[in-house]
Amino acid sequence: MPRNIKQILIWLLFGFIIYAIITSPERAADIVQAVWDIIAQGFRNIGQFFNSLID
Repeated sequence: MPRNIKQILIWLLFGFIIYAIITSPERAADIVQAVWDIIAQGFRNIGQFFNSLID
């Protein structure tokens, strides 16, 4: 992908994120919390997997 197009898409994504936060901060916070929960659960599952390998 050409550099200019990639940079434009990144700025559009950044602008959309800012717009979403400004127009609905509660919903944006809920989305961030849900994403964080998914990431944290993934790390817990990986830790549990390796722990079960050790046992």
